[in-house]
Amino acid sequence: MGAAINAPIRTAVVGFGVSGKVFHAPLIAADPAYSLDVIVTADPRRAAEAARLYPEARIVGTSEELFALSGQLDLMVLGTPPLTHMELGATAIAHGLNLVVDKPFVTTAAHGEELLARASDAGVQLTVFQNRRWDADFLTLRKLLDEGALGEVRTFESRFEWWRPEGFGNWRDSATLAEGGGILHDLGAHVIDQAIQLFGPVAESYGETANHGPHPEAADTEAFVSLRHESGVRSRLWMNGMAAQVGPRFHVLGSKAGYTKWGLDGQEPALAAGVTPSDPSYGSEPQESWGLLGVDGSAAPVPPEKGSYPRFYSELAAALRGRGPLPVQAAEALETLRVMESIHAYA
Repeated sequence: MGAAINAPIRTAVVGFGVSGKVFHAPLIAADPAYSLDVIVTADPRRAAEAARLYPEARIVGTSEELFALSGQLDLMVLGTPPLTHMELGATAIAHGLNLVVDKPFVTTAAHGEELLARASDAGVQLTVFQNRRWDADFLTLRKLLDEGALGEVRTFESRFEWWRPEGFGNWRDSATLAEGGGILHDLGAHVIDQAIQLFGPVAESYGETANHGPHPEAADTEAFVSLRHESGVRSRLWMNGMAAQVGPRFHVLGSKAGYTKWGLDGQEPALAAGVTPSDPSYGSEPQESWGLLGVDGSAAPVPPEKGSYPRFYSELAAALRGRGPLPVQAAEALETLRVMESIHAYA
């Protein structure tokens, strides 16, 4: 169902783990275009926390209870494990709900194609939460590229790494590839999407994956991807949850200059710590984290753009009210998934 032009967009968040609690609920609650009406979680501890943080929301334990309320809602945000995305997404579409799906979008490209077709047939809006398009460092790099500060870009290196040998302590640690598990699905959905956004469609792809975790049946805990874009740029992308020493977040080399940036965007830890998007410090990077632009011996720090995850929801509100495009086209997330499928087929 469409959202009324000026009334708040009545929203349900399904799942209250990291996705629902850290990202979606705070961003929705901070945007006056939305009302956070329903939160779905079967975990009693999470339900109590959701009720404490969002006393005006109705807390329910099952998707059946949610869909019984669909006539009172405009939008469903799906922050559950990827194995559930196809069924829950299809049911939401059948109830006429617009839909945000967290990444990874779905477990297979075939499921993604089916969801897109169902949404189109039902006349509802479907988008994917590719929030890393609004990381401070990504926005900064995009600005530098638009300004031609690096000249002709030749290679793009991107790393999303951390040291967490004990794992996440949740479903990600044991999920199989068929269940949408693995770091290529989890982080590749971000870094591959970023590379395509910067340098265009992929002509060829190659990848390597490995599982160094305690669950031998689980999907990969480490991945490397090499992409040759139709533009001629080569992207080399690393994902690793067991990196005892991390590499630079971005290392980009062009005909005029390079750009190197260390450290991950700070919006996720800020949101997890309770910092709201209305806080003046939200999205700002400390000066010691600024990237360097130039050549060896004369590189200089670049003041970064401000990180802005809230833009996803502000652009979505405009789209739902007929005032602009969706923040992320689901077909773009589907293209990223196809790249990951091709890598998994040969890795």
